[in-house]
Amino acid sequence: MSILRVAIDIPLPRLFDYTSDDALPHDVGRCVRVPFGSGEKLGVIVAVAQASEHAADKLRPAGEILRGMSALPGDWLALAEFCSRYYQHPLGEVMALALPPYLRRGKLPAKRKTKPQLEAAIAAEPEVPELHPEQAAAVVAVAADFGHYATFLLHGITGSGKTEVYLRLIEQILTQGRQALMLVPEIALTPQLEGRVAARFPSARVVSAHSGMADAARARGFLEALEGRADIVLGTRLAVFTPLPRLGLIVVDEEHDGSFKQQEGLRYSARDVAVWRAHQCSVPIVLGSATPSLETFHHARREGGRYKLLELTQRAVAEAPPTVRCVDTRREKLQDGMSAALLTAITTRLERGEQSLIFLNRRGYAPVLACPACGWVSRCGRCAANLVVHLADKRLRCHHCGLEAAIPKNCPGCGNLDIHPFGRGTQRLEENLARHFPQARLLRVDRDSASTPAKWQAMLETIHAGGADILVGTQMLAKGHDFPLLTLVGVVGADAALFAADFRAPERLFSQLMQVGGRSGRAQLAGEVLIQTEYPAHPLYQALLTHDYARFAATQLDERRAAGFPPFTFQALLRAEARQLDDSIAFLKTAAAAARSLLPNVPNGVSLYDPVPMRMYRVMALERAQLLTESVSRPALQNFLTVWVAQLYQLKAPRDLRWHLDVDPLEF
Repeated sequence: MSILRVAIDIPLPRLFDYTSDDALPHDVGRCVRVPFGSGEKLGVIVAVAQASEHAADKLRPAGEILRGMSALPGDWLALAEFCSRYYQHPLGEVMALALPPYLRRGKLPAKRKTKPQLEAAIAAEPEVPELHPEQAAAVVAVAADFGHYATFLLHGITGSGKTEVYLRLIEQILTQGRQALMLVPEIALTPQLEGRVAARFPSARVVSAHSGMADAARARGFLEALEGRADIVLGTRLAVFTPLPRLGLIVVDEEHDGSFKQQEGLRYSARDVAVWRAHQCSVPIVLGSATPSLETFHHARREGGRYKLLELTQRAVAEAPPTVRCVDTRREKLQDGMSAALLTAITTRLERGEQSLIFLNRRGYAPVLACPACGWVSRCGRCAANLVVHLADKRLRCHHCGLEAAIPKNCPGCGNLDIHPFGRGTQRLEENLARHFPQARLLRVDRDSASTPAKWQAMLETIHAGGADILVGTQMLAKGHDFPLLTLVGVVGADAALFAADFRAPERLFSQLMQVGGRSGRAQLAGEVLIQTEYPAHPLYQALLTHDYARFAATQLDERRAAGFPPFTFQALLRAEARQLDDSIAFLKTAAAAARSLLPNVPNGVSLYDPVPMRMYRVMALERAQLLTESVSRPALQNFLTVWVAQLYQLKAPRDLRWHLDVDPLEF
């Protein structure tokens, strides 16, 4: 009789022992059905032992070991254990997240059929553009480290051909019989990239991995990768957990993007996990971005840095990046939120038959509905936020919890019929543009209009075919798209982020504006970016004018060093949420007391701050608070967290209170 040590998907940081009469040592990594409570759960065998610390008569026999599926390899188990240890999260929950839902239920998918469009792609001869010297040098530098661990930052301006560098590296790794893993931030980018990769490597087995896939398809791709039958895996953050026995290269495109950070459950950073995995498997990893995260840039630019910097400073097609100009709106009366310069620039593009993109990162018609008589505003009853006006649907909608209500005909507070939407969203901007340019074909692209993959794909086809003259869009249009006819980008409403409380807000704004500005002038046509602002002399905008990311990053890093912010410190946030804010604060105060008893024994020092309500303190009728802890030493913080979290599980709390720890948080 053997003892199976099993990781189960429950919120407790422990493994469970079961007896088995037919288990073998090579069953480590296999899924197994086990009794749990009054029911049954599927777990993963992490060890087969001869003895248990528990009495034999207290152990229950395991159920079926699922030998129809290949065992998860040792490096995959080690990856899950690293995430559990670093992010202070139960191993069973980590493994459950990393496994596709289909396999998590113990089901095996049928083998996939070859897609007709893939067969068509195989028949076509792919076009391979020539590399410019900087691209060629980048390929040579990374290829020199094949078979060894190295982290490269590929810092290339928009349109510099970073994707072509990725494809050349993948081509070389495939010729060595190895596998490649490529991560992208958004689901919307995956089908486009999959089509390009399939056309470029017609004989390679390309697998996608993202949450928008059908369960069976996602499980099928996972198994193909596990069994070595997949050559290239493309996916969003969850693809970092795809098992790859012949892994030779990892690529993380748009590495700065916040989408790589999971914001619920296991709060992991796929970029950081990918770097650890590259080190684990002794393979190079390429982090690509026009606007790298300040953490990554710091690692690459400092003397003796952990990352190797590769720069692409010239565009692959156009000779120069788009011209950026700030439009000073302090002394100008705007027309429906648009300056005369922007309206004139749009008119010019319409006359030339070119496309314009007006960027406003706020969907809906208006941020709030309000009554000027009594001061009533459309607040969400479940969140500390306003209900956004969606005039096309005649609805008020909360963008945090999804609560909806009909737009009232009069003020619920005083009965006043004269209630107004205040502010501007993409729907209102679209309406205003239609009034100014009645002859133009407008297309609004946001999460409301592109609510399904089919709608999103149809919109992209319309844009590429020249079926729209003016695009009104949010950040959905800012990343990774190549629109040959687009020559003007107008930015509306960016100033609010300049003075946000979040210390990362300027970094996000600069990245966003660089990305969206890079959509213009992608072919032979010159591009122009107009930014409407009341602060044209702000250092952020001044750096944008010259496309000088290094200047902006240096300023931001100096400010963060002075303030003691990452990357010069390492942070973890303990958050609690309950029906009453007092309960959340009380739990965190108890947790803080437990932490302070540990601090004298922590080398290098860990700082602990007082519990405070979160800025968005109420979401979905739960009131939230947080407790920040930080240290200049990552090992010191990790050692402290390991002991502290063990104590947190022992604390008593109200039944409806939930807590979690966010290591390396991006949101405060």
